[in-house]
Amino acid sequence: MSRFQCSPLCLTVAAIIAFTHTCAQLTPDFYEQACPDALPTIRGVVEQAIQQEPRMGASLLRLHFHDCFVNGCDGSNLLDDTPTFTGEKTAGPNLNSLRGFDVVDQIKSELNSVCNGNVVSCADIVAVAARDSVNIFGGPAYQVLLGRRDATTASFNDANNDIPPPSSNLQALLSNFQNHGLNLQDLVVLSGGHTIGVARCAIYLPRITNDTNIDSDFRASLQKGCPNAGAQNDNTSPLDSTTTLFDTVYFKDLLQFKGLLHSDQELFKNDGSETDGLVTLYSNNPEAFWADFGASMIKMGNLKPLTGQNGQIRQNCRRVN
Repeated sequence: MSRFQCSPLCLTVAAIIAFTHTCAQLTPDFYEQACPDALPTIRGVVEQAIQQEPRMGASLLRLHFHDCFVNGCDGSNLLDDTPTFTGEKTAGPNLNSLRGFDVVDQIKSELNSVCNGNVVSCADIVAVAARDSVNIFGGPAYQVLLGRRDATTASFNDANNDIPPPSSNLQALLSNFQNHGLNLQDLVVLSGGHTIGVARCAIYLPRITNDTNIDSDFRASLQKGCPNAGAQNDNTSPLDSTTTLFDTVYFKDLLQFKGLLHSDQELFKNDGSETDGLVTLYSNNPEAFWADFGASMIKMGNLKPLTGQNGQIRQNCRRVN
């Protein structure tokens, strides 16, 4: 865990902003002079994309998470494979799963026009699009720190190793988050991002087949659309019952042992643990959830960003300049 990390109770949004500004040279007003219309342009495209397909909001949030957890928030997972380069898109956690690339392309194209040139990085686009998605669904409008630059490479192997799978137990999840400089509170509150979106049958099938800490009626309802056979494995189920509202139903579901993924239910076992306490807190206190989620997203968004002269600003998010 980072030596700079303080107690989650004392880590306010203001403190995180000061911390991230000092450590990574990211600022909320990075594009204020160079392209004052950058953020409204991103917001407009995200709103349109979600209106056309509500699921896209969760996809854009997940795109940011999968970017940051593999060598930092640098847009590396946007790079397409080439005959001489294998990126992150075909890694296990991303293959036929990670979405939103066309939306990022559209945002980039409009920004290059609005900004009269190649000004806004792909990594910043992903970070802002994630925040806007959360806010459009009723979640917090936390302040995104900006100034990231884009990676010129990506790592297939690191994408396979650094993104926690849905089969993870609590200790594996916590270890993974700690390896990224995040703590147990960050783990619980960021998992709350599953309050929007859906998961494929292939992902939650082991949960409804093997786990015992699952509500029996919930299991039976899921098995109707996800039988233990390969043909149905691309069917989807909602991660909670209000997939287009950034609310606390995800945590309420965990209290009833209705977490869709094994890794979700690992956060609540009714054994008096610290994670039990956090799940219970957030289930009853949306204001606390929203505040802590925004703070943890700011922390996650500061994972090893490229700044200054490091990296580049890609003209096309799918390939290096």
